[in-house]
Amino acid sequence: VAGGLAIIYLLPRVTKAVPSPLAAILILSVISIWYDLPVNTVGDMGKLPEGLPSIVLPNVPLTMETLRIILPYSLTMAAVGLLESLLTAQIVDDMTHSDSDKRQECAGQGSANIAAAFVGGMGGCAMIGQSVINVTSGGRTRLSTFTAGATLLILLAGLGPYVGRMPMPALVAVMIMVSIGTFSWNSIANLRRHPPTSSIVMLTTVVVVVATHDLSLGVLAGVLLSGIFFAAKVQRMFAMRRDVSSDGTRATYFVTGQIFFASVDRFTRSFPSDDPARDILIDVSAAHFWDISGVGALDKIVARLRREGRSVAIVGYNRASADMVDRFALHDKTGVELGTVPH
Repeated sequence: VAGGLAIIYLLPRVTKAVPSPLAAILILSVISIWYDLPVNTVGDMGKLPEGLPSIVLPNVPLTMETLRIILPYSLTMAAVGLLESLLTAQIVDDMTHSDSDKRQECAGQGSANIAAAFVGGMGGCAMIGQSVINVTSGGRTRLSTFTAGATLLILLAGLGPYVGRMPMPALVAVMIMVSIGTFSWNSIANLRRHPPTSSIVMLTTVVVVVATHDLSLGVLAGVLLSGIFFAAKVQRMFAMRRDVSSDGTRATYFVTGQIFFASVDRFTRSFPSDDPARDILIDVSAAHFWDISGVGALDKIVARLRREGRSVAIVGYNRASADMVDRFALHDKTGVELGTVPH
């Protein structure tokens, strides 16, 4: 492994005509075979395919029972495959300072997996290790991608016995190089500068992935935490200001911020039950109602104030909030028509 890493990092200082990872594998393979070194080889990991694949239909009954059995596994594979492919595409984009078409990548991956099933292949996704090696070796176009696949086919179908004798330590050295190259070292230093919530999400995702060996679980944990932290952050973006007329009979409440399930408690408590004003005007022109929880809270406020003998009017709905209120509210509708907003 040490020898492989030395070749990978030192050879580019001498020449870049040959990709250093490939040179490391070839040189270490020759040394291992020549001296018959007692190391694990690729062939020790399992039997390699022989010859070209043939086109056949999957030998399974096409019944609902079959679909019921494979559905959970297929959904998990699709989720993990798409996540890893999109992460790999983002890494390659960062390395090449370009922007790839993620939709095209996903469509191509799905089509390839369907086609692979008819030649006995397993479902797969973008290989972050091979992609990084390809880019660092100078690959930039579709030709480099095709060459990688075609070379792999030739190695397995025509040179299987020789590939099986490659020493595993050489491949370990290549993967260590890939790990070092893809790891975001700045993320460690940024732990102090970034918001604590962002660091918690990142660390949780990494810990779950490493502990469970399941990328989908790690991403799920990160997404759930991000959603919780985002809701907590947005619910604090709420303010209420009360203005009273000169005679004290009319009070105007100016609502600012986002009204949704996490902020409805603060929204409701902002309207005291002992307001001496008889006419209440609620101005929501600087607010936005996101869900039925916010609309329900507004319903409760209006109903309570009217039970206490006050007249209540609401003005300033934006278009989206007006749609929510018109569909789900029990109190007066907004009266918004053709995109006009009452103020």
